[in-house]
Amino acid sequence: MTAGPLAGFHVLVTRPVAQASELVDAIEAAGGTAYCFPVIRITGREASVVAREFDALPPPDIAIFVSRNAVDYGLSAVRSSSASIAAVGPSTAAAIEAQGVHVDIVSKDGFDSEHLLEHSAFDGVQGKAVTIVRSERGREFLGDSLRERGANISFLSVYRREMRVADQEEIAALTTTWRNGGVDCVTAMSSETFDNLVQQLPAPTLDLLRRTPLVAPGARVIQTALDQLPGLPAIAAAGPQVTDIVNALIETRHSGTN
Repeated sequence: MTAGPLAGFHVLVTRPVAQASELVDAIEAAGGTAYCFPVIRITGREASVVAREFDALPPPDIAIFVSRNAVDYGLSAVRSSSASIAAVGPSTAAAIEAQGVHVDIVSKDGFDSEHLLEHSAFDGVQGKAVTIVRSERGREFLGDSLRERGANISFLSVYRREMRVADQEEIAALTTTWRNGGVDCVTAMSSETFDNLVQQLPAPTLDLLRRTPLVAPGARVIQTALDQLPGLPAIAAAGPQVTDIVNALIETRHSGTN
């Protein structure tokens, strides 16, 4: 495709394989070219094990799903409970609703734990049982904050996030493509994603990254990137939705940042 606001623009997509297609399709629909280089691997835990572990936890008053992956691998265990269902961000809420489960609590604005905690449902959680459905190495902020408010916190780990390590041939191909102008912008959906990318790029490719605009959702991801690569040109998308990322890419494409 040659027409569109991203015509002639080449975007490095670092999302896990199973989650990259939606963003890739949107980039290409806007006329751009997507180069997939996944740096995270998502592995769901066995459903029967997750169900047993959930049944062993105190029955929750509120179950919080922190991501679409948490929904994919944890909703089946939780859906028959009487818990109020909370979602971190609109995409997580949409994934729950798509499986026929009503979402009771989601932030009106924002897409992270900080915004969810502003919901009035969490003003009076003293003594309530809250189960947070997440990865095996989840961020502690949400649980710590609710514990400080008097909630009894349990965690249900339903998937693991691991670094996907590219082989030398794949890295060499990426470096060649980048040197030849085949990467105009990089996307990273989380701090972990950016960390994983930096860890496996050799020095010459890392130098290319330093000079390439980054599009990422949220100030926290941007700050992680700038802490590692000061001076990196970085653009914060309005959120993690595909439309947010594509809009930020279009802004980058036409701002002269690249």
